[in-house]
Amino acid sequence: MSLLGLATAVPPHILDQEVVLAEARARFEPIFPQFGQLAAVFRNAGIMRRHSACDLGWFRKPQDWASRTACYLDAGTELFRDAAAEALGRAGLRPEAIDTVVTVSSTGIATPSLEARAHRELGLRPDVRRVPVFGLGCAGGASGLSLAMRLAAADPGSNVLLVAVELCTLAFRADEISKSNIVATALFGDGAAAAVLRAGEGPALCILERSGEHLWPDTLDIMGWNIDPVGFSAIFSKSIPDLVAAKLRPAAEAFLAAGAMTLSDIDRHVFHPGGAKVVEALEGAFDLPPGSLRHERAVLRAYGNMSAPTVLFVLERALAEGRGGRGLLAALGPGFTASFLTFRTDVG
Repeated sequence: MSLLGLATAVPPHILDQEVVLAEARARFEPIFPQFGQLAAVFRNAGIMRRHSACDLGWFRKPQDWASRTACYLDAGTELFRDAAAEALGRAGLRPEAIDTVVTVSSTGIATPSLEARAHRELGLRPDVRRVPVFGLGCAGGASGLSLAMRLAAADPGSNVLLVAVELCTLAFRADEISKSNIVATALFGDGAAAAVLRAGEGPALCILERSGEHLWPDTLDIMGWNIDPVGFSAIFSKSIPDLVAAKLRPAAEAFLAAGAMTLSDIDRHVFHPGGAKVVEALEGAFDLPPGSLRHERAVLRAYGNMSAPTVLFVLERALAEGRGGRGLLAALGPGFTASFLTFRTDVG
């Protein structure tokens, strides 16, 4: 499977992490006695700034489903269009060359979905096949690539456009007093990424080889959304770094073994950087030298955790290095699920 083009996009508003901490302190400290103990997450998350669809003034006002959805539809459609247009340009394709569009998003509800809203302005064909996907969360970039690969393989010669759009900051809840809400406030940013795929080898950014997933039983409560009349609110019920350290490597080894590979066949790693402690846990779990996941740290520092698109931001930087060899891409998300794929860059 050839990856022909890959691009990323972010909304215009920049949230400096120190400014966000000051805002959160003013909002939560008077009503949440434990805030002082949790405030360290803002400085320990490895994040300097994030991008947001809305400015700080928006977050200072009461918001509900209607206002959150209005922002999601406007900003999400714009991000979809910008990321998709750039990926198509890098692939050297016109929008009308796209046969199937896969849209991955878990931070808003849109019916018609985002690809339909961007359809006319982007210039997609009237008969383009649409596959909107909801609920993959932080695994969505990897799982979306996997789905796009299967759809392209089912129709050789067709072009598949994957777009992952997440506006995580819209889930900020000034009314919710919980550790999960504070952690989400410290971690989440907004962004989008798009990729263009076609079955068959040839000139490409890389060749996508195999994909797979691993779902752990009895883990529904680890990560996800609560939904109430005000909006989404984040669920983080267990230590995700501890889960990464204990469970991700065996799942990755099983995935590789199914393709007659081992970790010794992997020359580079591309991970979803959920936070600084998650990145450290990944290095430990895969016996990587401390500090070796520099692209993951760079993306986290500049953009925060954007959920689904984040791993594609990391992949974009990794491919820009121009190194050959085989890579393992992995991301974790609600389910609790790991999504994997392997790719090669020693191609034309």
